[in-house]
Amino acid sequence: MQDRKTTFIPVESLLTHFTEVVPPLRKKDAMDESNRCLYCYDAPCITACPTGINIPQFIKRIAQENMKGAATTIMDANPVGASCARVCPTEQLCEGACVLNDASKPIMIGMLQRYATDWAIENNEVLFKPGEYNGKKVAIIGSGPAGLSTARELARKGYKVTIFEAKELAGGLNTYGIVSFRLPQSIALWEVDQVRRLGVEIRTSTCIGKDIQPQELMGEYDAVVLAIGMGNVPDLGIEGEELTGVYDAIELIQDTKSKELDDRFIGSRVAVIGAGNTAIDAATCSKRLGAENVKILYRRTENEMSAYPFEYEFAKQDGIEFRWLVTPKRIIGEGRVQKLECIRMELGEPDASGRQTPVPIPGSEFTLEVDAVVKAIGQTRHLELIEAFGLSHSHGVISVQQDTFQTSQAKVYAAGDCIFGKGQGEAMVVEAAQQGKLVAQAVDRDLMTDAHSEEIAS
Repeated sequence: MQDRKTTFIPVESLLTHFTEVVPPLRKKDAMDESNRCLYCYDAPCITACPTGINIPQFIKRIAQENMKGAATTIMDANPVGASCARVCPTEQLCEGACVLNDASKPIMIGMLQRYATDWAIENNEVLFKPGEYNGKKVAIIGSGPAGLSTARELARKGYKVTIFEAKELAGGLNTYGIVSFRLPQSIALWEVDQVRRLGVEIRTSTCIGKDIQPQELMGEYDAVVLAIGMGNVPDLGIEGEELTGVYDAIELIQDTKSKELDDRFIGSRVAVIGAGNTAIDAATCSKRLGAENVKILYRRTENEMSAYPFEYEFAKQDGIEFRWLVTPKRIIGEGRVQKLECIRMELGEPDASGRQTPVPIPGSEFTLEVDAVVKAIGQTRHLELIEAFGLSHSHGVISVQQDTFQTSQAKVYAAGDCIFGKGQGEAMVVEAAQQGKLVAQAVDRDLMTDAHSEEIAS
């Protein structure tokens, strides 16, 4: 592909590429599906949901055409339930536990959850009210699923909550980091608005450590919750990363949700490095931005990839190619990417986690003709901010007490992606939402206990 000046294409001409790929249920289909549910008393689907949504109850309310009741049941348990209806791996969670799996097919729980929450969005419903102010203030850094969930729960308990968000819009991963054709930005922003309507102040474009110092927050608020997620993709550590045409997968996805779409990938050959959910999103984004050929390169095998099965199937349907047991060695080009030199791998001895370690096969190098390389090999941690708060951590994974989510600083708690890893939790939106609820409970328990002790002492 020849070097050329990027020109902008009218958004309207690409809009269909980024609209939701899965259409919503029609009313008749939703009624038929909800009436298939057995409304189990001891429902395994509830146990399988990390946030414990009363699934039989909300489905029965749909069957009764009590749509506000259905949406309230969902959102009461999961403050980002509208997003989770679209991005949860339901076949592994609630639908995977459905008792009808052995008889016919599981209830379409995710689609029914979307049907109910879409109704609330379309009707501009405000589902909850704030609690009576209890005199306590909490600062939350980060407005992703964990931060929003924490804020929502604390506001309902009567706390004055302020969220600090570095980006222009709140919502974190759901707003910026999940492709629009799976999760439209408007859905995430509705969930943000539900939290804002509880009286939560959300200060966007505010960077802690730059605009406000950690010690200021520690002095002004009764508790601080870090829900800061993770950073950008780290470097590959190979020659040629400075060339034009090398992209960070997180930034690429964010651009498709926050900027005018451009023609950078039209007719191009793209190599995506990594095989997690972000790599899948980056690959399918590249295809929808006009790439002629997109390959995902992964140093292990299909069995070791971390992407959800439904993500993998979606990518294959989009025409994405997969190359297993391959890793990049250097990026070649004059000014911009032209080729990618790779080497084949084989799986060796298990590492500390039990996964077999990929080992290069000497002399197996080969070259791919590519126009762009997208890095999707995980994410960095916000070490500078973590250390500014003086928190204990393991390579950027904040250390917390298992039951209370309290950090090494008694006044500081943490939840979400910033504590995932090293055996702590799994990086799913629904898990982050549940952690936010648990953190709110812990903060409330600790602050109210302290308040009670102060009353006795006085």
